[in-house]
Amino acid sequence: MYFYLFHWAQSGVPIVLKGTVADPATFMSKQELVLSGEYSKIRNFMFFVITPLEWLVYLLILGTGLSKVFEKWSEIGLKWKVIKNSAYVFFLYLFTTVLFYPIDYYRYSLSKKYGISTQDYSSWMRDYVIDFWVNFITTLIIVIVLYWLIQISKKRWWLYAWLLTIPFAIFMMYIQPVVIDPLYNEFYPLKDKALEEKILSLAEQANIPSEHVFEVNMAEKTNAMNAYVTGIGDNSRIVLWDTTLNQLTESEILFIMAHEMGHYVQKHIYIGMAAYILSTLFGLWIIAKIMPWLIHRFGEALKIEKMTDIRSLPLFLLLLSLMLFISNPISNFVSRYQETRADEYAMELTNNPEAAVSSFQNLAKTGLSEVNPPFIVKIFRYTHPPMLERINTVAEYTQKKE
Repeated sequence: MYFYLFHWAQSGVPIVLKGTVADPATFMSKQELVLSGEYSKIRNFMFFVITPLEWLVYLLILGTGLSKVFEKWSEIGLKWKVIKNSAYVFFLYLFTTVLFYPIDYYRYSLSKKYGISTQDYSSWMRDYVIDFWVNFITTLIIVIVLYWLIQISKKRWWLYAWLLTIPFAIFMMYIQPVVIDPLYNEFYPLKDKALEEKILSLAEQANIPSEHVFEVNMAEKTNAMNAYVTGIGDNSRIVLWDTTLNQLTESEILFIMAHEMGHYVQKHIYIGMAAYILSTLFGLWIIAKIMPWLIHRFGEALKIEKMTDIRSLPLFLLLLSLMLFISNPISNFVSRYQETRADEYAMELTNNPEAAVSSFQNLAKTGLSEVNPPFIVKIFRYTHPPMLERINTVAEYTQKKE
């Protein structure tokens, strides 16, 4: 991957597009072009290194007997099995968090070095601790229920677990905007009431039930821009980062918001939820078939006697991580298609291709994004089409309109 990313991969702008609005040389300075290339290559390389490293860590936890040690620690002075399992999850989660902390810190410092992050260390560390507890509590609930199901039904646990993921996923989507997101940032009604009225007018055209647009203070953490429609039911809300408000014109902001509304109108949230539910069913079924065989075949080397043992959790997480990595190209392909549809919807709603192009240019510039990444990087990492493709979508739409 190192040689592919730093020496072999071709990621420049095609000759036919040189000098056009899709060419980053027309909207980025020479320094920004250099920084964009460096930053993208380092981040892409880290992605392809860290994921296999995670698998290796899980194997080492199992093979060295560390998982068994965590299990013994969790049994000291504890009677109830659910409490023991909770203690094991805490030891495992704490160990992996501490182990990967240097990598997480390097990512933060890298983002800071290239001018993406503006967050000081104390603020970053505060978010890091919040992340730990939010993810730990979520993981703990899932693991406790999962191993309880494995204990009571060794053959059909995967089906029962899948059935429970449906209400759990809906519940998490419902509480995300009002419980989890405010832990990290302050949300408040949009200060610019004239702009809010125009955004709500767009929302009305799109039949989106919303009375307020929310602003979130991100400028103290990042220079990047974002906007989104989140939540379901009564908790759905339109959110704008203040960096977006500070760096884009009104017409560009309206295009960005129209894009996010496109996801809502075209039911991408519900399609994504349905895809998640189906892929979870398939994933749990695969794990239910593979994991017992692996324990039977390699249980002695992995220090696992049976699947019901909580010490088998690292093997479960390893298989889950492998499947997520393998499925990345498919899920990213679907996501890129949905993003293209949302772009087309935004152009229909705003009828302002100039604002669309300048929005994409500004997004690429502030995020130091590659406008045309290498093929492997695109299929494994890009949930949105590269900026080159998004700008081409605008050109094709304009030609079609004419």
